[in-house]
Amino acid sequence: MAMQIIGIGTDIIECLRIAQMIERHGELFLGRVYTEHEIEYCSTKKSATQHYAGRWAAKEAVLKALGTGWRRGISWRDIEVRNKHGGAPTIALCGGAREVFEQSGIRKMHISISHCRSHATAYAVAEGYSPDK
Repeated sequence: MAMQIIGIGTDIIECLRIAQMIERHGELFLGRVYTEHEIEYCSTKKSATQHYAGRWAAKEAVLKALGTGWRRGISWRDIEVRNKHGGAPTIALCGGAREVFEQSGIRKMHISISHCRSHATAYAVAEGYSPDK
């Protein structure tokens, strides 16, 4: 049986919105949305806000590809953006997001992230074997 696309998702966010959330809520916001690994990664970047915004967009895109939104007990930190050695982003899931991933027949989540000074965008593709076939 060949793998197929089970879901897709995309998101775009203004970097200024993320900057304002960080300024307004600081560590509380960062700790609620991002994993320790993501905070460590983004905080070392010259344009940290753009990287935080890219990860926000990626998390939203993954939720859309999973087909769930914020239900089923999924939290922001259940979706983590990591980077391969060459810099390409990958997705690691845990908790409620991992459960949905496995129950939906998804075997791989592809992610692409782009950002500039004003906006960040991400596109996710969920690939696997549809459980209803």
